[in-house]
Amino acid sequence: MEKDNIAVGLDIGTTKIVAMIGKKNEYGKLEILGIGKSKSLGVARGVVNNITQTIQSIQQAILEAENNSGYKIKDVVVGIAGQHIRSIQHTDYISRNNPEEVIGEKDIQLLIDQVNKLAMLPGEEIIHVLPQEFKIDGQSEIKEPIGMYGGRLESSFHVVVGQASSIRNVGRCIQSSGIELSGLTLEPLASADAVLSQEEKEAGVALIDIGGGTTDLAIFKDGIIRHTAVIPFGGNVITDDIKEGCSIIEKQAELLKIKFGSAWPGENKDNEIVSIPGLRGREPKEISLKNLSKIIHARVVEIVEQVFAEIKAYGHEDPRKKLIAGIVLTGGGAQLKHIKQLVEYITGMDTRIGYPNEHLAGNSSEEISSPLFATAVGLVMNSIENSSQSAVRMELVKEQPKVVYRTPPVQRYEVEENYVEKVETIEEPRETVSQKVPKNESTETKIRRSFFDRYVDKIKEFLDNAE
Repeated sequence: MEKDNIAVGLDIGTTKIVAMIGKKNEYGKLEILGIGKSKSLGVARGVVNNITQTIQSIQQAILEAENNSGYKIKDVVVGIAGQHIRSIQHTDYISRNNPEEVIGEKDIQLLIDQVNKLAMLPGEEIIHVLPQEFKIDGQSEIKEPIGMYGGRLESSFHVVVGQASSIRNVGRCIQSSGIELSGLTLEPLASADAVLSQEEKEAGVALIDIGGGTTDLAIFKDGIIRHTAVIPFGGNVITDDIKEGCSIIEKQAELLKIKFGSAWPGENKDNEIVSIPGLRGREPKEISLKNLSKIIHARVVEIVEQVFAEIKAYGHEDPRKKLIAGIVLTGGGAQLKHIKQLVEYITGMDTRIGYPNEHLAGNSSEEISSPLFATAVGLVMNSIENSSQSAVRMELVKEQPKVVYRTPPVQRYEVEENYVEKVETIEEPRETVSQKVPKNESTETKIRRSFFDRYVDKIKEFLDNAE
């Protein structure tokens, strides 16, 4: 009997950390086995700024996911975001010694290695090298060059760059939480996998993921990633504006935004008022919903205009680059009332809210189908693609022993002598990812996969040497 491929995704956000365990069911849909959430402490605008607090938040989310699912997590695929991320377009070529030989994977790898030698700004590293289109001896728009003849192999690449120290800090937090890092994915790419259809990617679409600390953008056209950007504003700045504008505490501001907030100020009448309890015996505060909407509207307009500037920079007004499928909004910020209408008004483009439920099994809870979990679902899908066995089932013969929270993460699953713990083990030696790749996989997927393997190995080597 074939073992279940258990996948784990870890979304380290500015407001929340989500650990999600899932597997593919017999219909090819994603079945979520367990989910763990914790308040994100130590992360600001997608960047770790307090290692200790981040480790504690990760451990809390991991422990909750394990308790909910009955699986022990071994390794995770992590999403990378933050204001340090930027992307560049680059074209490179190689001249082949023997044009009479067919182009193979080693030629493409040679081209990739050449792109990896690009000079970056101090402290920056290449995270993603995503191929777009190949050109062989002047013949353009080739998507699959393997098996063709030619002397000059050329390709355009979408190169994603980030601060090396920020990425290593994430790796350090994962390792210190007692689990391994099995893969890295740019968060807008993970969200895109979860909420976009292949038809939308072909037609041309802009995915806007409005998170707590950052707003991520990914633009697809002809099924290929064309542009990515991270804008250092998200739902948190809206909450901060409400806090300052209404002179209330952050917790109340967040609740106001979620329950009564609207991105469209014309919706509320002047006489609609919410009463907020005063602090420590003080008089309650009365807040006009019209004023609340005006505060939210001003900040959301600023965020959307910055994203729209990036879409314009891509060149969507060019008929060949036109985004026929318009805009898809996802992330926690997409749940704000009337944000869809505001985005359509500012950009003039068709807009819909992106839910990850298309890839989820029918019995998934409504909570998991929320745009809030789009990135986490995408990361689990990415882990499944890597054929990783990221968690094993825990079975205790007697009742489960109490977990002692003070013990280090590595010893969390120690049990007393009168209990027996059975952990499913994998008999066969661990295969390399390249061995697991199906023969019919596209060149783009192979390149993306092999590059990630090398990059994750590089981070692990760095962390080991830093011990």
